Amino acid sequence: MKSLNNIVRVDKVLKDFTMGKTIVSVLKGIDLEIKTGEYVSIMGPSGSGKTTLFNMIGGLDKPSSGSVFIDEIDISQLDAYELAWLRCRKIGYIFQTFNIIQVMTALENVTLPMVFAGIADDQARDKGMELLELVGLKERFQHKPFELSGGQQQRVAVARALANDPAIILADEPTGNLDLATGDEIINLLKMLSREKGVTIISATHDLKMLNVSDRVIWISDGKIEKIEHRDELSISLGQIGEK
Repeated sequence: MKSLNNIVRVDKVLKDFTMGKTIVSVLKGIDLEIKTGEYVSIMGPSGSGKTTLFNMIGGLDKPSSGSVFIDEIDISQLDAYELAWLRCRKIGYIFQTFNIIQVMTALENVTLPMVFAGIADDQARDKGMELLELVGLKERFQHKPFELSGGQQQRVAVARALANDPAIILADEPTGNLDLATGDEIINLLKMLSREKGVTIISATHDLKMLNVSDRVIWISDGKIEKIEHRDELSISLGQIGEK
């Protein structure tokens, strides 16, 4: 059902992959709506289809059938140029392996998406410094990745994801390569961005600590949505989360 409050709408999405002579169905009819400003976690075991669904929402892959809408634009119908424009300006990406460029400083990594968007150098630098201050790294703007801890590198990745004021941040296992304490810091930083900036956060994750901050959790199993739970409906307790 179409809603003006939905920033993401997934409609009857199927995704098949061909492996030799075998066709493997990974997504088997996904219907999903995500509201503007929500913090949503997509959870499920390896092979469940959660990463494929995540890639569909991010425009990194196209469905075999069905549609994915961002702000009611069917991104599966966009050509390569249009899709690149939308990803540059509407979506910020955070990856488990950080994916920041090793030969660039923290500031250069953060401003790179602004360069692609055609923002003037002085403006990009000023905004990059503001974003590094937001994630607590203003004093380390000249440091390269090898001079930063894993948590600091992920903070650079968060700042980079915000470079072009995206409506959506897609976080793929953002705490996967971090220790527990640092992972908590990144989770809380993402929640702050959702609350204070109205950014929609969509995370594909195995990290049960995400349940603490998610507005809704989408459980994927065997290519289908098994259930969707609001925070106050979650069947797993905070005590169980702390034991993980």
